[in-house]
Amino acid sequence: QVQLVESGGGLVQPGGSLRLSCAASGSDFRMNTVGWYRQTPGNQRELVAIITRAGPADYADSLKGRFSISRDNAKNTVYLQMNNLKAEDTAVYSCNADIEVMGRGVADYWGQGTQVTVSS
Repeated sequence: QVQLVESGGGLVQPGGSLRLSCAASGSDFRMNTVGWYRQTPGNQRELVAIITRAGPADYADSLKGRFSISRDNAKNTVYLQMNNLKAEDTAVYSCNADIEVMGRGVADYWGQGTQVTVSS
């Protein structure tokens, strides 16, 4: 079975940067489109960025210019570089991936999230 794990979250001061990682593990699979989302208590999950396997990406309009998404297919890992972080960026960041499992088709996987806290 494929597992998705986020890492890289933590405490950072306003204006700082973090790089989150979303790594898939298992066997006989391929990560296709992958998205980063974030959520705070009482709010709906918010799209942060999405990247296709080939590389083209989209971002939430409010985050363009500060966040960037990238991937290393050889490592089955997708990254989210977050710059100029603000207090309102504080949230649990989760990775969602369309995973093609050989012989089983495509399924939608979620990681359990990593906490990002922006505070002075």
